[in-house]
Amino acid sequence: MYKIVRKKELNPTVTLMEIEAPLIAKKAEPGQFIIFRAKEDSERVPLTIADFDREKGTVTIIFQIVGGATMELNTLNEGDSLQDFVGPLGKASETDGLKKVAVVGGGVGCAIAYPIAKKLHNLGCEVHSIVGFRNKDLVILEDEFKAASNKLCMMTDDGSYGTKGLVTNALEELIKEGNQYDEVIAIGPVIMMKFVSQLTKKYNIKTIVSMNPIMIDGTGMCGGCRLTVGGETKFACVDGPDFDGHLVDFDEAMHRGTMYRDFETHARESSCNLLNKEVK
Repeated sequence: MYKIVRKKELNPTVTLMEIEAPLIAKKAEPGQFIIFRAKEDSERVPLTIADFDREKGTVTIIFQIVGGATMELNTLNEGDSLQDFVGPLGKASETDGLKKVAVVGGGVGCAIAYPIAKKLHNLGCEVHSIVGFRNKDLVILEDEFKAASNKLCMMTDDGSYGTKGLVTNALEELIKEGNQYDEVIAIGPVIMMKFVSQLTKKYNIKTIVSMNPIMIDGTGMCGGCRLTVGGETKFACVDGPDFDGHLVDFDEAMHRGTMYRDFETHARESSCNLLNKEVK
């Protein structure tokens, strides 16, 4: 069993949990993920590692409460334990040799972008972070990004915090200012990563995207995270989740991401009914 040592609500729909998992913390690297089961009869769900502390032996996950599994996970509190917590899985993000990087995060994807920015910063890389949210109420990890970045651009769609606009607006502005990036790392909604990649392709800047949003099973067995990269079939969970953004077929990936929408709606409604019965 894996004990929850800290739980924090980052915004009304996003929760942080720090889990006691010393063996995973010992080997975890940015970009990798875990698979959890909240309870014995729960669904298996992959979540990217948001942080880790090798000395404390803990792994941090940040999740958005959108479906049945994450609703169930959110019912657990500090002192409770998860049934299963397996990892680290997937390939770690490559950071060797990078001197100047733009890290672009969107929404809850910032939870995955942050550990990469942190590692690069600790390695002495110049990190420019661009993070975007729909509005001020949804902002997460601002202080953490400030500590891990030489420059931080905070964007909101409605202008309620930071600068009004999209992450691509800020990124193009930084490029036009003369910043020469070894690499752009974009993590967030698939549509966001698509437009970041289209922008950087115009400027011939290598771009890495994390295709974790389409992962389901996490082992390559279900085929749900199958995608086309450079004309070849890849699986996000075993071949990635990081890929060359200029080679990913984003339209195919977005279509695949809608295939399980009805199933997830049913799972969410079932969880709501079950949780309501437990409360009564």
